Amino acid sequence: MASASDIPRLLQDTLSPDGNTRIAAELKLAGLMAHPEAGLAFAELSLSQNTDMNMRQSASIMLRKYVTERWSPYFPAFKGNAPSPEIKTRVRDQVFQGLSDPNRKIRSSSAHTLSTIASCDWPDEYPDLLTALIGQISSDSPNAVHGSMEVFAEFIKSDLTEDQILPVLRQLLPVLLNILGDTEKHSPLTRARTISVFRQCITSLYMVKGEHRDAVNEATATVLPVWLDAFKVLLNMDPLLDVNSASWDTLLIKVEIFKTLDNICTSFPKALTAYLQDYLNASLLILQSLYPTYEHYYITASATPPTSSEEENVELSHLLVSIFDFLSKVVMSNKAKAWLQSGNVQTLVASIFQYAQMTAEDEETWANNANAFVSQDEDDVQAYGMRFSAFSLLYSLIERAAAPVCATFQSTLHQVVQSSQTAHEHGVSSWWKSLEAAFAAIGSQSEDVIDTIEDEEMSERTKPIDIQELLSNVVPSLLNQSDVPFLQGRAFVFASQFAKLLPMQMAGQYLEAAVQVIESDTAGIPVKVSAVKAIHNFCQNADDEALKPLVPRIAQDLGPFLLVATEDTLSLVLETMAVVLEVDQAKWLTTDLATSLVLATLEVWAKNNRDPIFLSIFADILTALASSHSPGIYETVVQQALPSLCTSIASAKPEESWVAGSALDLISSLEHGAPENGLGEGFFALLAPNLFTCLQNTEDRDVLQNGTVCLTLVIRKDCNQLLSWKDTSSGQSGLDHVFKLVAKLLQSEDESGGLVIGDMLIHLLRRAGESVLPVLPDLLQAMASRMATAKTATFLQSLIIPFAFLVHNQADTVLGLLESKNTSDGRRCLDVVMQTWCENAETFQGFWPTRISTLALSQLYASGRPSLQGLMVKGDIIVKPETSNVIMTRSKTKTNPVEFTSIPFPVKALKLLVRELQSGGDSATIPKGEMFEVDSDDGDDDWAEEGAGLTVDERDLLSNMLGPHGANFDSDNFLADNDDEDLKNDPVSQMDMQAHIVSFLKECTANNANNFRQNVDQLSAEEIVVVRQAVQH
Repeated sequence: MASASDIPRLLQDTLSPDGNTRIAAELKLAGLMAHPEAGLAFAELSLSQNTDMNMRQSASIMLRKYVTERWSPYFPAFKGNAPSPEIKTRVRDQVFQGLSDPNRKIRSSSAHTLSTIASCDWPDEYPDLLTALIGQISSDSPNAVHGSMEVFAEFIKSDLTEDQILPVLRQLLPVLLNILGDTEKHSPLTRARTISVFRQCITSLYMVKGEHRDAVNEATATVLPVWLDAFKVLLNMDPLLDVNSASWDTLLIKVEIFKTLDNICTSFPKALTAYLQDYLNASLLILQSLYPTYEHYYITASATPPTSSEEENVELSHLLVSIFDFLSKVVMSNKAKAWLQSGNVQTLVASIFQYAQMTAEDEETWANNANAFVSQDEDDVQAYGMRFSAFSLLYSLIERAAAPVCATFQSTLHQVVQSSQTAHEHGVSSWWKSLEAAFAAIGSQSEDVIDTIEDEEMSERTKPIDIQELLSNVVPSLLNQSDVPFLQGRAFVFASQFAKLLPMQMAGQYLEAAVQVIESDTAGIPVKVSAVKAIHNFCQNADDEALKPLVPRIAQDLGPFLLVATEDTLSLVLETMAVVLEVDQAKWLTTDLATSLVLATLEVWAKNNRDPIFLSIFADILTALASSHSPGIYETVVQQALPSLCTSIASAKPEESWVAGSALDLISSLEHGAPENGLGEGFFALLAPNLFTCLQNTEDRDVLQNGTVCLTLVIRKDCNQLLSWKDTSSGQSGLDHVFKLVAKLLQSEDESGGLVIGDMLIHLLRRAGESVLPVLPDLLQAMASRMATAKTATFLQSLIIPFAFLVHNQADTVLGLLESKNTSDGRRCLDVVMQTWCENAETFQGFWPTRISTLALSQLYASGRPSLQGLMVKGDIIVKPETSNVIMTRSKTKTNPVEFTSIPFPVKALKLLVRELQSGGDSATIPKGEMFEVDSDDGDDDWAEEGAGLTVDERDLLSNMLGPHGANFDSDNFLADNDDEDLKNDPVSQMDMQAHIVSFLKECTANNANNFRQNVDQLSAEEIVVVRQAVQH
């Protein structure tokens, strides 16, 4: 039986090259973890200076595992056999000693372990921890300082409560500041770590600002200025001192400073006001001073950068990126306006262009790796680095001063063109890099540049930058620079980014040149990928007339690319194919070309049918192919794709459910592209057997959801095919199978399918209402029963909206059925449906669903049906004195649960109609300047100042986002895109909803329908005002 004394031997065996020895030792160690002194043995061994370092590290790793699994039930992974308090004390002492170990890895591991222990034991079982750490960090030992700071960084982040943070910081921050200023005793890396810990302190202060505002304000007023003064001194030191030495460790101090300033800019921006000018000047000086060093070590790679004194690598790019990030934050906050206007824009933009240049490492990587080259140029997947952060700063600049920045683009680019030409003439091999970077930088802001040009021209001002002149006189000569493929490719991409500004003839010429590159056998990866990217942009932004002559050829050329591209390159080719097929509604497609594209797409899909990003593009391509306006193309696409996809559904293994799910998704894309006259003969007959068998046998959520969507599209596009189909093996009809699917979805506890079941039922009722009548009573009963147990909002909406549709069309029939049926738990179906409907009506999503609910509620009120008059539903929240003006946390809600009033259904229906009226409805139907609202009495007037600092352009942008007359974001107009074309064209979607509600209220007032006046008296004061305004309008 192994004992704790065997641990050193067993740890040694875990390092054995023999697999059997290693596995046997690992199993015995796992058994020894339950030994009461195992943790102590690991701790002692990790600190043993006479033990091999690999053994010490293994013991340190095992100790961390021991703490999480055996230390305390506090940890989720706890497996029992916690050590005694005495053993815990000895282990903690050992680990604390590890903070001073000469080996950096042991210090870091000990710090991590101690932080984990502290999260459980401090302060109750480990009360002297903070005092000990403060003592360590104040010592003369650099090792002890380093280890203690690593603990503090994690400790402050995770383990201090609101009440503990301020007292700890009062003790800690002065000590950290002393370390930062002591250049003789402490290394640059240790001094940099003090700033990192300080930054975490700032974050912690910000987190408790709401609960301890006065104390935090006092702390920041006394602490921040001292640190900010120190930062000012450090940043104003000669930047070249950081790079003219054998180690670049001192760079890390400035890196941490700029990261901290970025943090303060967000958390306590007022504290920076007095220092901002100095920090901005220092930032620009550093960028200017360090560029020759960056060019030497990175752009031209004339030498290898110095290494760090520790394993943590310190790169010059780390400092530059942190500066760009800080400047972006300040510029976007509009705090640098005066500084920028004082002549710094030109210098800053020039620095951005310089640092955006490709490095030698970039050049080597991108030349041989198409995927890496594609990803660096994509906004949504670009790795965060120098070029990304530089372009982010450009974005901030152009957002705050569009015209001046664009004018600076023009002048700076002119200088770059001249300097690169001179460098080229003098035989400088990297002459092209500055030009490529300048075009990449301006192109990254192409949308804002185009908008700025248009705005200036509309205001009859001079264009700040002449893109047309660049595209006519500068860029064309670069298209033939095959000896510098990155610049050649950038020229293509740049031209395509500004395709909107190109005359049609010139756009055609650029596109022709890009196609020739794709067809070339000699062009390399960078230029070919750039040409594909350019075609993608041209097809999105150029006029169809310029594209039509070339798109058949482009589609033909892209087909082979699909079969050889992978990852990011494949994504680019697929996206390009998708936009190419949108040109001129693909009228140019031939059956042969469509066939080859379908087969290529399906071949690529078969290799990538689990990638969600690719799947969405496959679907777009098949929809575009199927919806081509060229005669016979839809039939060709279906003939080539549907049998293959149906076979995939049938042959998919249960453990590879994604194959069936993605095949169903692609079939839905074919249905989306179907013409108005239906899916075509035999479509559903081929699909149905495999579809229904798959849906019957699977429990996979995605397959069920995709299958339901596919079936819904069949109902929408060609319902007769469903109604006429018979299952020859069972004799069941298509509707029988649909209702079996509905029953399965209703019985499932997984509600994540959400709206799909409701959408299917709605369209089935709209398209085949008469066929549904025989099973309607049982269907409604089953839906009401499931409604009683449903939990998620989307699933509840999915069940309620079909009732709303039926009420709107057959109110008496539906209400009669609900009154006569009970749910599975014995409640009357009418009660369940009405109570659930009223409780959830305000959470419905989508244009048509919210409207049909509103219409149906008005009909239910007007019906005067006795069963509804006394039906009690949930009303308004009951405001209690103990919860008034209090933020209700989860724990407070448990002790003071939220309660609601209970009110009659007619009153609730009126409340919901009034709130629909208040929300604004269709903004176009609201008289200008009028809304059915009353003044708020919530006391939050202070929020009004938030928008006071908006510029005119910002207010215009916000106005455009809000829509006509300031329509609310929850207005129906903003949800219309969620509904399908059938529902958008439905009369319910076309009617003036606000006018309908106003008319309804007026009619009820005139006739006192169902005691209307008495019901109105039960509304809130605000709601009564809205009703009065409506009826008097």
